[in-house]
Amino acid sequence: MKLPEKLDRLLYRADELRALLETAEGAQVGALAKELSELEPLVAQVEALRAAERARDEAEALLADPEMRELAEAEYYAQRDAVPVLERELRLMLLPKDAADAGSAILEIRPAAGGDEAGLFAAELFAAYQKYAAARGWRFGVLDYDESELGGIKGAVAEVEGQGVFARLKFESGVHRVQRVPATETQGRIHTSTVTVAVLPQAEDVDVQINESDLRIDTYRASGAGGQHVNKTDSAVRITHIPTGTVVAMQEERSQHKNRAKAMKVLRARLYEAQRSQAVASRSADRRAQVGTGDRSERIRTYNFPQGRVTDHRIGLTLHKIDRVMQGEMDDIIDALIAEDEAARLAAEGV
Repeated sequence: MKLPEKLDRLLYRADELRALLETAEGAQVGALAKELSELEPLVAQVEALRAAERARDEAEALLADPEMRELAEAEYYAQRDAVPVLERELRLMLLPKDAADAGSAILEIRPAAGGDEAGLFAAELFAAYQKYAAARGWRFGVLDYDESELGGIKGAVAEVEGQGVFARLKFESGVHRVQRVPATETQGRIHTSTVTVAVLPQAEDVDVQINESDLRIDTYRASGAGGQHVNKTDSAVRITHIPTGTVVAMQEERSQHKNRAKAMKVLRARLYEAQRSQAVASRSADRRAQVGTGDRSERIRTYNFPQGRVTDHRIGLTLHKIDRVMQGEMDDIIDALIAEDEAARLAAEGV
């Protein structure tokens, strides 16, 4: 169906709903009002687009009049430029929505290939996302941070809370490659290491039902880097979801109860994303697809410190400001990824 026909049907449905609401009763009122409230932003955008089109056409007609040309010219060019912008915004509004986009996310970062250097970069990348979250006014709550002896990490998990967090971070999932001379390298050779990042939509209790009988919960003593933070009680928790084999371990807190609560939050997010990927297979968004194996060849982005550049291989974007990116200035990359995704979805939907 062509866009004008879709818009006509949308406006017709909105008028129909308004008429139905005048005589509706009981539970029907709520259902009709909900549908109308969802349509109203689209109706407003359609009306804005058509008003701009009328203004453009009226001004264009006046260009032939020598007395009106000067007045009409500015209006014509202004409306001519406004129409495609309004139309693109409308096309995006018509695309199917991902319900998870508006919500918060769970961020997991783990070193992959590269030994100690991978662990060091994983810690730096985790800190970069923390700074990015702070700049956007999001809450960044560390759920787990397993530090290594050299100051890197064996893994870290954070809960990033705010409006639209998942929409902006979901394209960060995958293998991130770093090329640099490690601090431990005595001969100045450049090493290549990889880190895996997984961004999962935060799940509510209503999104994922977990039966206690499906869980195996083990407790053990927490351990830390170099013997630090070692508990004398079994405060660390490992939860296994038996039907799927999903395992989450948590030892950040000294309280077994708190570690269990955090582990359940991560488990729920992983199971929720697995359900979403099954329901929308084309999105390929489950955690294993996001992370891959961690092999050096499976990378979505490269951080080349000697050349001061960051390259996202999916869209061919290279930025020569690696220091600023590692300080959390990631909007240029994320905006470009979102724009590419929007263009691909528009093309696929034929909206």
